[in-house]
Amino acid sequence: MSDLPTPLERARSLSRDRALTEQADQHAITLESILAVLRSGRLADAAARREATEIASSALIRARSVHAQQESVLEPVAEAFSRLRTELRPLIRSGPLQVQFAEPPARGRALPGPVAREARAISRTAVLSLMDRADAARARIGWDCDGRNLLMEVRDDGGTAVTADDDTLRPIVERVVALDGTMDVETTPGWGTTLRIEIPLDPPSAALTVEGAEELTDREKQVLRLVATGISNQRIGDQLGITANTVKYHVANLLRKYGARTRAELASIAHSDDAHHPSSRTR
Repeated sequence: MSDLPTPLERARSLSRDRALTEQADQHAITLESILAVLRSGRLADAAARREATEIASSALIRARSVHAQQESVLEPVAEAFSRLRTELRPLIRSGPLQVQFAEPPARGRALPGPVAREARAISRTAVLSLMDRADAARARIGWDCDGRNLLMEVRDDGGTAVTADDDTLRPIVERVVALDGTMDVETTPGWGTTLRIEIPLDPPSAALTVEGAEELTDREKQVLRLVATGISNQRIGDQLGITANTVKYHVANLLRKYGARTRAELASIAHSDDAHHPSSRTR
């Protein structure tokens, strides 16, 4: 019998490794934030202790809720970006780096849970890397979505010339490659560096097909469009004037008609050219 791990075992091992890396990144952000507060000269000792305690308490609450976040199938892109801002806020508030956030479109395509988590991890790693380099005073983090890809951009005004082979970028490169994404690094000595990252929202095997499936009803088209934004059944029902149970019924029909297994796969279908014509898809 072979001692080599099975594909399922390798996938589980990779998932555990990513989870541990993400936790390490979040712990690093927390510790850096606490140190920045305690070292800050603008706060009195008592105020610094209160803020450091608040940062630690918030981090503990996030750690206890991490399992629920990891189970998320889809995250609206604006909510995913808002979580990133929340995670970085304590560090930015007291740290030496000024960070500007460029919001993604509010109604942009929802992100699959793994993509949202990895995108936040990439952004956190970029900020920590800039603080380690200590040659940048300002940075700008922006996300956008073209319907098929998450487009990320991180700019800084540091003077150090950086390339994709730089050790400080290796953790970012590894995450991008793991997501089948691409990254471009543009550095102008004395002016700063720009990272441009493109992450596909659909895995290569996500092209679902169904032979002879029925056409969608008008209500199913409405539900499919809203499922693609990542909002809950309750919120979909509120927008359409129907109950959450009725939405659940329509989602089940959509899954059946397209042969899909998850809402993330339905979101992929919603952005394809034949979204409203399942019968045009062939196995």
